Amino acid sequence: MTRFFPVLELIDRLCIARVKWERTNHSNKEELDWYENAWQQFPSSPELDYHIEELTKIHNGIWDLEWQLKSGVEQQLSLDEIGRRAINIRNLNNQRIEHKNAAAKLLDDPVREVKQDHLSDLDKKFL
Repeated sequence: MTRFFPVLELIDRLCIARVKWERTNHSNKEELDWYENAWQQFPSSPELDYHIEELTKIHNGIWDLEWQLKSGVEQQLSLDEIGRRAINIRNLNNQRIEHKNAAAKLLDDPVREVKQDHLSDLDKKFL
């Protein structure tokens, strides 16, 4: 199988597809099967399994925080609550990048995700 994108993106999309599978009553079989089959080409290790588990937890957390915003009922949330969720999503995305990059390193893939002058850098710049 030819790879069309970096391994860190494959792992991320695999975790998203697994979450979607669980949360949408298995509506994405073809998508999940594609990512699972692509993932089978890579060796497994306890360290790699750890990063995949953590990424899956992160995507579940993001789903929990975003579901009302995506379903069009955000009017039920206060602006404070929307801001709190946005900050939590940003923090989860920072953790997501760390786990994606760690998994890529374990698999000797040279591509890393780098965020510079990005909202995820605000904590580092102003704190």
